[in-house]
Amino acid sequence: MKFQKRHALQEIASIINCKYIGDADFPVYGMNEIHVVVPGDIVFVDHPKYYDKALQSAATIILINKEVVCPEGKALLLSDDPFRDFNILTRHFKPFQFSNVSISSTAVIGEGTVIQPNTFIGNHVVIGNNCLIHSNVAIYDHTVIGNNVIIHAGTVLGADAFYYKKRPEGYDQLVSGGRVVIEDNVGIGALCTIDKGVTGDTSIGEGTKIDNQVHVGHDTVIGKKCLIASQTGIAGCVIIEDEVTMWGQVGTTSGITIGTKAVIMGQTGVTKSVEGGKSYFGTPIEESREKLKQLANIKKIPEILNKIK
Repeated sequence: MKFQKRHALQEIASIINCKYIGDADFPVYGMNEIHVVVPGDIVFVDHPKYYDKALQSAATIILINKEVVCPEGKALLLSDDPFRDFNILTRHFKPFQFSNVSISSTAVIGEGTVIQPNTFIGNHVVIGNNCLIHSNVAIYDHTVIGNNVIIHAGTVLGADAFYYKKRPEGYDQLVSGGRVVIEDNVGIGALCTIDKGVTGDTSIGEGTKIDNQVHVGHDTVIGKKCLIASQTGIAGCVIIEDEVTMWGQVGTTSGITIGTKAVIMGQTGVTKSVEGGKSYFGTPIEESREKLKQLANIKKIPEILNKIK
């Protein structure tokens, strides 16, 4: 998430009422999760296991709960609760905007686009030309939709990320300040749910077609010309490269990559990253030929046991 203007380190520290290490005028341009940070971004870390990863990341401002040696060319924000303070910053720079109309006056809708009844279009949404948005679709704030996109009834674009920190009193949600970005010629079926990024974008590439009742988690990037069949659940921070086919009831874990032109057969659990250009099946996932051979061999076990007897 990029800020609308440059801010100084001292100014950011005053918002969350914390100490800092570094030049008071050190430049701050945005805030992001660790997998998408660039110089000028704030990243937060609250567990020793990830200190080094955060300190050595591309982020130049680290919101951290321990005073450590500050890497050269970077700055630290010292907080007793980085998760809480990251949320404070998200709410400060991207506050929730109430809307009491079906289509916000700040939405931009292109020529030839048809919006069916009972659809909600939030603040600062951009929709391209010649799109068809069917009834009862909900498009949350800041969503970007390209040209020639079809979205079927009941789909929700831009719900919050499923991202929580467990505390003694319950679960504390990480506030979502990202977007959903849909490129040209995408088709999205009925009753799909596509969550916005925590600070970045959840994106669906040009020409991709998504069936009914598919869930796409936060910060996931889906490439061009993919086919994703019904009841598939894609976790957060997944990268699906171009021309991937995922058949029905596939589920994935988070933070993995599915390579270009991979085919994931129905009911497969994608438990790890997989190479492109191959077909996969089963849980845990394996190349489909190997998995089917294993299943065939399992069927022979009773016959083998009878021979042994």
